[in-house]
Amino acid sequence: MATSRAVAYLESRKNIAGSACGLVGLVLTFTGAAGPYWPVVVVGLYGAGALIAPPERPAPPEFPDPSVQLDGLRGDFERVRGYLTDVELSVTAATRLRELTELLTALLDKGWVAELLAHDPEGVHVLSRIVRRDLPEAVDSFVRTRWWTRMSPGSESPELHLERQLGLLKRDAEKLAAGLREVEARRQETHTRYLEDRGGTGGGLTA
Repeated sequence: MATSRAVAYLESRKNIAGSACGLVGLVLTFTGAAGPYWPVVVVGLYGAGALIAPPERPAPPEFPDPSVQLDGLRGDFERVRGYLTDVELSVTAATRLRELTELLTALLDKGWVAELLAHDPEGVHVLSRIVRRDLPEAVDSFVRTRWWTRMSPGSESPELHLERQLGLLKRDAEKLAAGLREVEARRQETHTRYLEDRGGTGGGLTA
């Protein structure tokens, strides 16, 4: 531990700056300018250099690229879909689940949507939350609650709760899709203005 700290200090900016100033002190010593107090001069210049050196900047943490996160999310989504095929649902819940999974499939496609999401970490977070937490928990809660309801009937139907939850998740996914669509529309408008501006510069060929 002490060795690693010593090595880190030797490579630090403070040591480098102090050593550079200390070398100036040695030059003064060899030229006779430092006189008999040259050790004090060298040490003082080293200390001054170490003090004025900029502080060490710790490296910021590195996080996986959003495109890499999407690859893992696609695999997790396939696992969730496999899990969902074993769950018995009402007609309405099954329809809402199909609509949600179709939308999630489109959002996780490797085409242009993935390119947009690669620059939208928040969007990737929303997808990850739906696929890895919200959707599995909603279905699992439905399965467990339905069993208790069959044991003691008379409470509110768990199917209704699941249908509402799937509707809310679909709304979140639709909101994400709408945001990506707006980004793509702005990009298209920007490219149109670029072409219009380029055409107005008189750079085209004349007859």
